[in-house]
Amino acid sequence: MRAVILPELGPAIEKAVVSFWFFKEGDQVKENEDLVELTTDKAAFNIPSPCNGILVEIFFREGDTVQVGEVLANIQELPEDK
Repeated sequence: MRAVILPELGPAIEKAVVSFWFFKEGDQVKENEDLVELTTDKAAFNIPSPCNGILVEIFFREGDTVQVGEVLANIQELPEDK
């Protein structure tokens, strides 16, 4: 299981708001595909999938505030296509 974590965003930025999920729980995702859009006071940005897999659990919904370091979602890894 791989966790999707809100990374460090820069000096004095400690949180972001979930704007939009590109996938829903149960969807298959590919490494580097955009998973979620977040916004801060200064910018909007996307977090990509860290691996190929199934998006099994989303912990924050659109409109929720997330602190840096919190887990946004979990992905069940799938083996790479050969």
